[in-house]
Amino acid sequence: MRILFYDTMDYDKKSFEEELKDFTDMEIEFIEADLNPITATLAKGFDAVCGFVNSDIHAMTLEILAGFDIKLVLMRCAGFDAVNVDVAKELGISVLRVPGYSPEAIAEHAMGLALAADRHIVKGYNRVRENDYALSGLLGTTLYGKTAGIVGTGKIGAAMCNVVRGFGMKVLGYDVYENPALKDFVEYVDLDTLLEQSDLISLHCPLFESNYHMIDAAAIEKMKPGVIFVNTARGGLVDTQALIDGIRTQKIGACGLDVYEEEGPNVFKNRSSAVFESVVSTLCSFPNTVVTSHQAFFTKQALAAIARTTLSNGRAFANGELDTLPKPNIVC
Repeated sequence: MRILFYDTMDYDKKSFEEELKDFTDMEIEFIEADLNPITATLAKGFDAVCGFVNSDIHAMTLEILAGFDIKLVLMRCAGFDAVNVDVAKELGISVLRVPGYSPEAIAEHAMGLALAADRHIVKGYNRVRENDYALSGLLGTTLYGKTAGIVGTGKIGAAMCNVVRGFGMKVLGYDVYENPALKDFVEYVDLDTLLEQSDLISLHCPLFESNYHMIDAAAIEKMKPGVIFVNTARGGLVDTQALIDGIRTQKIGACGLDVYEEEGPNVFKNRSSAVFESVVSTLCSFPNTVVTSHQAFFTKQALAAIARTTLSNGRAFANGELDTLPKPNIVC
């Protein structure tokens, strides 16, 4: 099977090439361009394509791929909101993903963002570099004994539940489906109750049309004054302007973001020579806000797991063995 990998960096190549020794039936070509209607034409002659979080795999892209007899789209990530699944089904294109490559990595990063924002770690570090040892403006919150609200309790959310539990926090959970593995220490409540009672709120759910902007001005108004808010899931879950307003009014006391709604052009790109876009500069201007660029997943272990699962998905499709894959791997 020949697979064209889009939007690849040096670390992608390294992780996949290390795994290829066990997948000699696979041939991979890497390109830096992302997958969209224009670059889809590069897939001619391949059996499958592989996209990532910022790919544009909607109707036009899929129709072009189908025209080149591409029957498989591999997503080397958990999210598949970049894919028009209904159109893929109509065209007979299978879509496979990596649902849980390293939930602990993302949960650990989420907690790191919460601590960095609330305890002003970046600001404190910069002060010491300038020989300033004053503590004014660095006051934080002790999390022990407080309440953490985890929105989405799948693999990543469950890992986050365990992390905050380790900090001695009471854990509230909100999900359409309750996770039985968490029943001994997570209290499931409705979203409004979670927003009203949590001192720390962390998002770990996928993005659908039904939960687009689930955190809007009305949701933020229900939160406790000074709440710690973290999003390592999807930017579209949060209305950015409402979030900025919440930070300005100090309703949100600390904010940690690994994703934001307008991140598309920036993800995994070096734009240091470009003028900062307004939303990024605004978020980074707040002393109680820490922003990273979609790096929560980025550990050695996670990259290895992504590579192995993606290649295993491709092999199962090529061998007509999709029924051997875990059901969460199969989008359509």
